[in-house]
Amino acid sequence: MEKLIVIFVLSAFAFSSAAAQEEARAVWQVTHFDITATPQPAERALSAVAVLAARNVGKGAGTSFTFRINNKASFKSVAVGGATANFRTVAEARGNLQRVTVTLPSPVAPDGSTNVSVSYSLPIENNTGLAAISPMGSQFLPQSFWYPAPNTPFTVRGSDTAPFRLTINGPRAISSGVDKSGLGPSVYEQVLNAQPFFVQGEWDRIDGMGEVKDIWTLVHRGAAAEERRQAESIMSLVASARAFYSAMLGPAPAAPIRIVSVRRGSGFNEAGTVLLEAGALRRSKIDSATALLLSESVARMWIGGQTAVRGEGSGVIRDGLVRFLAILFVEKQFGREAAATELLRQRLAFGAVAKRDAPISRSTPLDDTYFNSVPNRGAMVWRLADRRLGRETFMATVREQLQAGKDNLHGLSLAALRGALAQKGGEKLKTLLDQQIDQVVDMDLMIGLPQQRGSEWVSALRNLGSTDALVTVTATTDRGEQLSVEIHIPARNFAEAIFRTTTKLVRAEIDPEKLYPQLDYGNDSAPRSRDIGEAIAEATRFFGAQDYPKAELVAREILAIHPRLQEARIILARALLAQNSIEEAEKLFRTALDEVLPAPGTLAWANIGLGEISLKKGRAAEAAKRFNDAVRADADYASSLTARAARIRAESAAGAPPVDESVRAFVKQLDQAITSGKKVDLESRIVPGELVRFIGGIVGSQPEIWQTTVLRTEPLDSNLMAVDVSISAKELGQQQSGTAVLILSRAGGGWNLTGVELFEVR
Repeated sequence: MEKLIVIFVLSAFAFSSAAAQEEARAVWQVTHFDITATPQPAERALSAVAVLAARNVGKGAGTSFTFRINNKASFKSVAVGGATANFRTVAEARGNLQRVTVTLPSPVAPDGSTNVSVSYSLPIENNTGLAAISPMGSQFLPQSFWYPAPNTPFTVRGSDTAPFRLTINGPRAISSGVDKSGLGPSVYEQVLNAQPFFVQGEWDRIDGMGEVKDIWTLVHRGAAAEERRQAESIMSLVASARAFYSAMLGPAPAAPIRIVSVRRGSGFNEAGTVLLEAGALRRSKIDSATALLLSESVARMWIGGQTAVRGEGSGVIRDGLVRFLAILFVEKQFGREAAATELLRQRLAFGAVAKRDAPISRSTPLDDTYFNSVPNRGAMVWRLADRRLGRETFMATVREQLQAGKDNLHGLSLAALRGALAQKGGEKLKTLLDQQIDQVVDMDLMIGLPQQRGSEWVSALRNLGSTDALVTVTATTDRGEQLSVEIHIPARNFAEAIFRTTTKLVRAEIDPEKLYPQLDYGNDSAPRSRDIGEAIAEATRFFGAQDYPKAELVAREILAIHPRLQEARIILARALLAQNSIEEAEKLFRTALDEVLPAPGTLAWANIGLGEISLKKGRAAEAAKRFNDAVRADADYASSLTARAARIRAESAAGAPPVDESVRAFVKQLDQAITSGKKVDLESRIVPGELVRFIGGIVGSQPEIWQTTVLRTEPLDSNLMAVDVSISAKELGQQQSGTAVLILSRAGGGWNLTGVELFEVR
């Protein structure tokens, strides 16, 4: 007993000491970034000076200031308050960064501020979507850690965001905020909370009119008329999203919205600027991925932009709450069926990682489950809270918390929002949020086949989770009618769903709206239905093995449960086409294209299918157009590879377009450089910083034969060309052949290789 008392006292003392130390430490919050960046193509490096204004929001005095930055950055000087400061660097364990600790000349008291100036250089060996220096235009996104900041996305507090002033020397650049550029460098002043970034390039600007006057799209030079029309549709969608959120969250932030067409880095969005893949402008209509991206981007102008999102678990708000709101907008704009499809995709994405997930309040992008879990499971949690409180109360609470954090340096935190919701919803909602946010998912709801009991039908229910579940249970009669009851199932316990009817019940389902995150959704109905994710994978596997009857069977099973699931409809149509059931396949493909919000893959595969049908009917020109639409959909590797090969085949029958002879001449020179084995010859024909591994591989193996035949050339913009080629090669005594798609860029009147998008040389 005495030993237990001693241990207890020592533990209590250690805890109180740790708490006191925690109370006494300094915590830095950036209040403003002022960065001047100069890409230097000749040196392949970015030279920059970053001035960070930061406040000590901790409880103790700060004697040092620590920031993180790319581990390749080298420092010219570090100053505090204009005076040179001492600093030391160590490797950062999380994220392959370096941590720099700067000694402050004098302690900074709680709520005090300091300015830290860092002059540094960042070399760029290999261009990526996150960091690139190129004659075509440089770009630096926050995920490349190109500027100093105390916090990163890999910490549970999340990245530092603050208003900024960004000056970019060199070619015209785009960032977020108000454009203050004159005739000299590009200058942006951002008043919202944001992360600094920029992209350089050449675009044509399309200005919005009327309600979209402060929204514009930057399309690549030489964009076709249909791409410009698509840009106008996208701006109209963005304007609708802004109006929707204004009614829900309060007046819109006074910030311009820019949609920038890019080859790399698409999907990134920050404080009103969205980097959009070029393929989104070439599709025949707005697709589901683009609609969701734009909806979330606009919502983040309020959540994270106008009101900073800070503290532990910030991703649950920044990604989860934003996705919840985006689905609400999708439902308003495109209808309930479109929203239901997005909710199903959301559930499938989470279901893939549910059994190895972490608590979402502690998850960071370093966790391989983060992007499947936090945005999707987070959205499900907020949807649960919305149902428990009611839409009006839930949104009023969110709006109040956003307003409270708007002018507060601490911004909006997950703890504050949870507390406010629990205050409105009581202990039951608090318990629900605590379990859903702070614990791993352990819920599995089960239902038994309805059994008749006198004048009633009864289904047994079970809840394997550690949280009570308040669910709807639906039953289907043998005449197709549906009955519903609401049931409370205690944690780790049983219950019954009683349907007061004498009509025979043939099916029952628990939680038909799938409000609760679960480990297994397959046992939610009786008779049991197969897991949708597993079923789609199985149908795809059967199709790949050319077992088309089995692929058809599984696809039909899926569609019997989810008749609007586009992925299943496409697999069914392709399986039918492979079995020569042309009429039914054509009907399915056309129905897929008529979806109000199709997925990019739906647009691609439906056009491929209709193109194949046109070829079978001897209409080569029509087929070529369908295959071209599939290529322009730019959905995924498999559909692009299939569509490009089919387009060449159809055009050969209908009359192939002429090949650009200057491209043919360049490709011949490229072949000679590849077989020469001289690195300098090869590098002279490739854009600096591009295809670094390709160059190393070619030089290392030095092919004996490398012969490229140009099959087709296609201008992507005024200075970019896609080239379909066939390649015959012999490396290390091995014969290889296949196809590839080369991307060429024009600089100084000549061509250079800038990318290889598809490569099927085996």
